[in-house]
Amino acid sequence: MDLFAKCGSFSRAEDMRALGLYPYFIPLDDTEGTEVVINGKRMIMIGSNNYLGLTTHPKVREAAIDATRRFGTSCTGSRFLNGNLAMHEQLEHELAAFVGTEAGLVFSTGMQTNLGTISALVGRGDVVITDREDHASIVDGCRLAFGEMKRFRHNDMGHLAFVLESVAEMPKLVVVDGVFSMGGDIAPLPEIVALCQEWGARLMVDDAHSLGVLAHGRGTAAHHGLTDAVDLTMGTFSKSFASLGGVILGAAPVIDYIKHHARSLIFSASMPPANTAAVLAALHVLIEEPERVDRLHAIARKMREGFRSLGFNVGASETPIIPIIIGDDQKTFAFWRSLFEAGIYVNPVVPPAVPPNLSLLRTSYMATHTDEQMDRVLDIFGQVGKELEII
Repeated sequence: MDLFAKCGSFSRAEDMRALGLYPYFIPLDDTEGTEVVINGKRMIMIGSNNYLGLTTHPKVREAAIDATRRFGTSCTGSRFLNGNLAMHEQLEHELAAFVGTEAGLVFSTGMQTNLGTISALVGRGDVVITDREDHASIVDGCRLAFGEMKRFRHNDMGHLAFVLESVAEMPKLVVVDGVFSMGGDIAPLPEIVALCQEWGARLMVDDAHSLGVLAHGRGTAAHHGLTDAVDLTMGTFSKSFASLGGVILGAAPVIDYIKHHARSLIFSASMPPANTAAVLAALHVLIEEPERVDRLHAIARKMREGFRSLGFNVGASETPIIPIIIGDDQKTFAFWRSLFEAGIYVNPVVPPAVPPNLSLLRTSYMATHTDEQMDRVLDIFGQVGKELEII
């Protein structure tokens, strides 16, 4: 049997292309944050994680340009060896101070942060416990770890308690998303913290979609007033921080252990200077312009209320991530295509990225969206939703 036989028999993507319903790997000719250009056509972007709209901020742009002029385009090595810049360590110190932890460790991507952190900490005889809707990077980090992995039903505290009791005598790490990337709902950290303390578990919160968004940017733990009760906070720079990379934040001895055991850090080239400088600049803008976060949440409230008034199902969203839950895969792709043709860029999400029969359009918003753009989005959603008999 040829290893590549599976490749020749894979036809789902080509079938979708033939139907004109393939929504992935679309090349953007230009992007200005809230709008993009595709094949010469200008479209409103509501599928980006650029929550604070900082990718085009003058200070962020100039910081990246200046860093490239000074350091060049790459560090050409791992942080473990020749790729560790003073700027990397400055970023770690400033992010730790901003979030309220002792120390931080910067990785080249958010994916690598979760892979490295979880696999470094969870060894043989240990157990890692995750929410069923945690991000794929958490799942893959658990697969790389030598410990046992268990899962609990999404935000189901009774089931989490049952799982914790079943491994009462084992060293354990609970890992949850702070804001869930598809549903836009917030993890019930007060209940999770209480259970972790009751059963002696350590807690890691993936704040990829929370840093820069909740508690004036300080994340899910700060949102709940529980910064000191969360052991590890993970964040990414490809969303609110307008760059690329990731960070794990926590107690200094734990961070130092991860630094010397995370293979995805040790065996990867470090964040390029331009990306690092962009994150620092974005952090400074976030601190200097807190009104951006306020504007972001005002837009999110407007859109949640607008979609609900039209009759759409937006689930339990509490954040700038607002799902339009449709259920059927084909209807979801058809809805996406009609919106695309009407000038709205949005992301269709189908299983296994979401549970079966919960296919959705993932919409997300930026502080820099205008009221006029949002009104147009609601108008088009309403028109298309009625045409397709979704509402």
